[in-house]
Amino acid sequence: MTTVEQVFELYSAQEPEGWRVELIEGEVCVTSVNDGQHAVMVTELRDQLTDPDRQVSCYSGIGLRLPGGPVYGRAVPDLTVARMRSFRNELVWQDPAPVVLVSEVTSAHTAHRDRVQKIRAYARAGIPLYLLIDREAGEAVVCSEPAGEDYAHTSIHKLGTVVPLPHPLGFDLDTGAF
Repeated sequence: MTTVEQVFELYSAQEPEGWRVELIEGEVCVTSVNDGQHAVMVTELRDQLTDPDRQVSCYSGIGLRLPGGPVYGRAVPDLTVARMRSFRNELVWQDPAPVVLVSEVTSAHTAHRDRVQKIRAYARAGIPLYLLIDREAGEAVVCSEPAGEDYAHTSIHKLGTVVPLPHPLGFDLDTGAF
């Protein structure tokens, strides 16, 4: 019998350029290339989050290995913020321990997964901050203080406003450029 991990490995090996194959809560998810607005939002986030004074770096395309039941999850967040020089190895799937924030920007075909399954997956991994830019709802959702399958604190802000990012980043994100 073929396991979900074997199916994931098969799909990953044949992943077309620009596509993403993830394993979230035992489900293999194949995501297509994103639209221009998505790319602009991820770039704006990266530009605001990149600051050597904070001792963090921003990464896109980094695969994270996430705990979760009998099957480890594997996710490729739109943007990952981690301590500087955290991923200087040749691993495809990284340990999430040095990650301080992951961010997802919703698309019509990923919105539900970004709002539900990925919150649980990132909380289980102990990632301190999850920033969801929900284009359909016009909101920036900040989840902090992972506690088991969820985050203890969630704040919702309209896009176009200034969004406070709590510790360990501790600065204001301007979503007006979105």
